[in-house]
Amino acid sequence: MDIQEKKLVKAAQNGDSKAFEQLYRVHHARVYALSLRLCGDRHWAEDLSQEAFVRAWNKLASFKGDSQFGTWLYRVTANVVISNLRRSKAKFEDDLDSVAEVASQAGQFDADGDIEKALHKLPDGARTVLVLFSIEGYTHEEIASTLDIAVGTSKAQLHRARNALKTWLA
Repeated sequence: MDIQEKKLVKAAQNGDSKAFEQLYRVHHARVYALSLRLCGDRHWAEDLSQEAFVRAWNKLASFKGDSQFGTWLYRVTANVVISNLRRSKAKFEDDLDSVAEVASQAGQFDADGDIEKALHKLPDGARTVLVLFSIEGYTHEEIASTLDIAVGTSKAQLHRARNALKTWLA
């Protein structure tokens, strides 16, 4: 964490809302991107991003500076999104045939949009593990702890997600 960010965090921990606003501006895009990848809905991702920042503000005193502020914030975000997914029991379609149909209609995947579409078609567990492991850099142990699953389940979900994406993007 650079010196400026340390100062902002310390000021925010002392109740300075302007300092927290600056932290928000620095981290909002990545928090939103993580929320979107995990939940699959732009409007919901915006709500979840805001909820993550509210939770971070309320829990800011618990940030000890042992890690980067961004790392702590992204873990808060992942926890907010995952708990909301559990609460709402949102189910995303995991029908391989419909994804294959979308892929064949598209002819070719564009690097950003179609990969994002394919991500959204993955079953919840597989998508969540793939995003946390491959995109956000969490270990299987961290994922297992966060999602309250076995490490082996995390590995299996990652394998399932990768295989499905390879098939759909081939």
